[in-house]
Amino acid sequence: MLDKEFQYYLDNQSDLVKKYDGRYIVIVGAKVVGDYDDYSQALSHSLEKYEMGTFLVQKCSPGEKDYTFTFHSRVAFA
Repeated sequence: MLDKEFQYYLDNQSDLVKKYDGRYIVIVGAKVVGDYDDYSQALSHSLEKYEMGTFLVQKCSPGEKDYTFTFHSRVAFA
């Protein structure tokens, strides 16, 4: 799930940081399709064009500090 997109980011991180440092980039497949000032803007604009789960929003920065986000959902299972 989004392994291809994250691998693209890892493989190209140094070049991407030169262009997008500190911005939130949206990756579909092996292509950056947008860059934004903040995560919520990146997510909302991407959801207008793409289905959830088909794109990666990644903060573009050097190193590993911005690699992982953990999301929690309050869903009741019956």
